[in-house]
Amino acid sequence: MTAEIISGKELAQEKRLEMKNQVESLKEKGIIPGLAVILVGEDPASQSYVRAKQKACKETGIHSELDEVSPSITEAELLAKIEKLNKAEHIHGILVQLPIPDHISEKKVIEAIHPDKDVDGFHPINIGRMMTGQESFLPCTPFGIVEMIKSKNIGIEGKHVVIVGRSNIVGKPVGQLLLNENATVTYCHSRTKNMAEFTRSADILVVAVGKPHFIDKDDVKEGAVVIDVGVNRNDEGKLIGDVVFDQVKEVASYITPVPGGVGPMTITMLLHNTVLSANRNLK
Repeated sequence: MTAEIISGKELAQEKRLEMKNQVESLKEKGIIPGLAVILVGEDPASQSYVRAKQKACKETGIHSELDEVSPSITEAELLAKIEKLNKAEHIHGILVQLPIPDHISEKKVIEAIHPDKDVDGFHPINIGRMMTGQESFLPCTPFGIVEMIKSKNIGIEGKHVVIVGRSNIVGKPVGQLLLNENATVTYCHSRTKNMAEFTRSADILVVAVGKPHFIDKDDVKEGAVVIDVGVNRNDEGKLIGDVVFDQVKEVASYITPVPGGVGPMTITMLLHNTVLSANRNLK
């Protein structure tokens, strides 16, 4: 068996084309979806990610604003910038690129963004709505993962899903979204004993630990769907995932690559949430 590739890059292109049409329709009604990004400091990874978001906005016709601020900005100054964007009618989505400097409370920053403009889906109100199955902005990476699984018409209901990793950004919410789809969900983490016993029982295995080649073929059940969220660089500077791709593709039924897998979908679902926010202004 050789796994079928779930290409996030290809799916993202399809969805962005759909969004471009949606944006054109909104513009005809006098609404231009607007996304504001605040970048604190000069972290290279953050800068690269923000540039990719700006490029994606341009491709789909979304208005994009970037505010690059000094890492020495005070917490009060940053919160004031967020409040100004909360009140800006032309801005439908607000994103503060993480990580931020230690002297600023990440919790306060996330909670300062109005839930109706929280297109990253991190505000406690949106997380709570997601947990209870209400309409909300869904966290972008988990949302993208679910869309990738569905794009291949892979059944989720009744399947055993194992999540390796329990971060607030990916692990916890992706498990909840799949639970909402009626999967049976198991979480594995750094304190889990005999982890391979769990991973080998997974019909759908989502790996999000940030450790290069953490999962190999011996950890995967034959025919499993494997979603690799990891983005790591090896000694040669090459991007690799948390899964040993060349091994695992020989036992899995479906697998996501790194790069070109989950990554492109994260930005795409951010754009989706921004367009959704703009659509709400039609009501």
